[in-house]
Amino acid sequence: MKKTILYIFVLVSPFFAQAQFDKLRDSVVEIYGFVMSSDSLKGLPGVTIAVKGRNQGTFTNDQGVFSLVILKGDVVEFTSIGYKPAIVTISKDTKGNQLSMIQLLTDTAMYLPVTVIKPRPSRDQFERDFVNTTVPDDQIEIARQNMSEAKRRMLEKTLPADAREAASTYLRQNATRYYYQGQAPPQNIFNPIAWADFINAWKRGDFKNNN
Repeated sequence: MKKTILYIFVLVSPFFAQAQFDKLRDSVVEIYGFVMSSDSLKGLPGVTIAVKGRNQGTFTNDQGVFSLVILKGDVVEFTSIGYKPAIVTISKDTKGNQLSMIQLLTDTAMYLPVTVIKPRPSRDQFERDFVNTTVPDDQIEIARQNMSEAKRRMLEKTLPADAREAASTYLRQNATRYYYQGQAPPQNIFNPIAWADFINAWKRGDFKNNN
């Protein structure tokens, strides 16, 4: 029984292989032709011809001629520097195994930025521009400006108090309230130290409206 099955398999194998080969041959097509510029109809050398989705492709020769074997239904893209890409879909119903084509590429206009040529400046112009050039402050100068008295006063007014400062103020207020509990707290209107602090604050501009 086994010999009979083996004998039948040997007889059928060539027909099966031939059927698979015919099916593969019908799905393959060779595309060949020219890639030319649409305005001059001259062959374009070095045009990239790639099959989308597969690592397969070729280039045109010096006359713009190409040849590539692909599968029916593949999408082929033609690209070249200075020209708009072109995409061609090979129909699955293509008859035969060869397809000739002429692909035209349209050039793209590229606009470069305007270059302004100026004469060489004189010595007086160079000295004037050099003196009037604003040099940005370095880190040391920025730190020095941040440590100025005016900057510190502005930061004291604008920056919110942190947790330590808020807790210290709260404790001082409670201590003052407990110290004078049951009696009237003293009025600072007759305190010369309070008046001195008020005058210094007024000279510094602490009461000015920054808005």
